[in-house]
Amino acid sequence: MGKATGFIELARMPPPKRPVSDRVRDYSEFYGSWTEREARNQGARCMNCSVPFCHQGCPLGNVIPEWNDLVYRGQWKQALDILHSTNNFPEFTGRICPAPCESSCVLNINQDPVTIEYIEKAISDRGWEEGWITPQPPGRRTGKSVAIVGSGPAGLAAAQQINRCGHSVTVFERDSYVGGLLRLGIPEFKLEKRVVQRRIDQMEREGVVFKTGVHVGKGYPAARLVEGFDAVVLAGGSTHARDLPIPGRDLDGVHLAMEYLPQQNRILAGETIDPAERITAEGKRVVILGGGDTGADCLGTAHRQGAEVVYQLELLPEPPRQRRSANPWPEWPLILRTSAAHEEGGIRDYNILTKGFSGSNGRVEKLHGVYIEWGPPDQSGRPTMVEIEDSEFEIETELVLLAMGFLHPERDGALAELGVELDGRGNVKADENRMTSIPGIFAAGDMARGQSLVVWALAEGREAARGVDEYLMGATALPRVLTSAR
Repeated sequence: MGKATGFIELARMPPPKRPVSDRVRDYSEFYGSWTEREARNQGARCMNCSVPFCHQGCPLGNVIPEWNDLVYRGQWKQALDILHSTNNFPEFTGRICPAPCESSCVLNINQDPVTIEYIEKAISDRGWEEGWITPQPPGRRTGKSVAIVGSGPAGLAAAQQINRCGHSVTVFERDSYVGGLLRLGIPEFKLEKRVVQRRIDQMEREGVVFKTGVHVGKGYPAARLVEGFDAVVLAGGSTHARDLPIPGRDLDGVHLAMEYLPQQNRILAGETIDPAERITAEGKRVVILGGGDTGADCLGTAHRQGAEVVYQLELLPEPPRQRRSANPWPEWPLILRTSAAHEEGGIRDYNILTKGFSGSNGRVEKLHGVYIEWGPPDQSGRPTMVEIEDSEFEIETELVLLAMGFLHPERDGALAELGVELDGRGNVKADENRMTSIPGIFAAGDMARGQSLVVWALAEGREAARGVDEYLMGATALPRVLTSAR
């Protein structure tokens, strides 16, 4: 603890944001950077607690107090080394993680927590600027080969860890871009794709092979992986979106969020989209159903496309502004969260049940909804939902985006062909080493865990890598990610 009184003398100060009027005109990242002094002051706020609850909050088990102290002392390279010891891609989590570590920060009991996420971003960005982050190819090859299906955060983390053990790694990606959710699902203004690409470049120079446009289970038999590789890691994500089977769902202008967001990322990558297939909010009244991160990503994208007005509607009640007594520290706070996209505009509303859509000439023109209230749980333990009498309403709209989460991985194709066992929620069942019901086949990330955070995907990818190395070699020197055990 370099500055014993840092948390008393210094206030929490996130990096500056670009003005709303400026940032909604482009798709560049909206956060600026600290000065050297500002970054070191933020590191100085860490109390180096004897029991650092931030470790418990971080799925990766990041050694947070140590690199906070090193930043305060100006020892950036050492901070980067410690950060990389638990996190392969801190520049990703430093931008898009909701920072459960900060919610568990001891300062968060009665003050603003340490800016852990932004310090993490500052360390990794400094590492790239200084040229400290370079390829680390293995010193020797084991002769073993591993196939990884999916190039999202779990697949990338598993690939880098396994490759550095000396095994030959091939990553199969069904899209034409490497990165999965990082590349196509998350908007550019939150995570610029150059940030993803430089890691891909690093991994290729380390010896990882990426094969794009290969859809395992459809056009590429999954059996070829089992026959041609010594181990397989399934990291295809939870891609079966929750839909809304109500009247009017088939009208033109009603789209899943993951039809809308990837298209904008493709356009920014230089692709030309057929005008007949273009989904845009320009000049339109937009309704987003779903109040989570994906909904906020749709909101920010709609602002940049020039929407006339955007409504974001949520089925659940509005969360409280502060923790309730039943939700004490260091639990994840169930409170209202305002993202950068919400700062840019839009109308949020809660306790709304969408009953249907209507329109003419095959295009959506109105959303029909009703307000609800929540009653006591039913016999299954789920809260009961009651429509409020005479609360029906309509919203004129030309674009509806369904951002209501994801249910499970796609079960046909590779999963059906391999015959791996699924759990009760339809995810791939895996043991503590991330091995499935079939020896030599592992699963990581949302495909095994269900829809979750990028930081959890990285943790699961690292744990799968450990399981693979132990399976192939009988022992492993890779560290166990203790917090990712279920």
